[in-house]
Amino acid sequence: MGMVPVRCFSCGALVGHKWEEFERRIKAGEDAGKVLDDLGVRRYCCRSILLSHVEVIDDVLKYFIKPMGDKREREGEREEENERERE
Repeated sequence: MGMVPVRCFSCGALVGHKWEEFERRIKAGEDAGKVLDDLGVRRYCCRSILLSHVEVIDDVLKYFIKPMGDKREREGEREEENERERE
């Protein structure tokens, strides 16, 4: 799951809860217009939110989250430094 807007930017209708079903059915090969109709998304502003959404959070997080192995290595290095200082 990504960071889909919870509400439509224009009219304020709830659209976020429909994203997973929309994405699943689109990946299965269904027509986007028919899926939106079935989900009850009638306004063009709300339809554009779902149609134009791009999942980029996974790409962005690569640059902000360090792997856990790096953190553990740094903590181990700090402990070794602290032991040397105590001696």
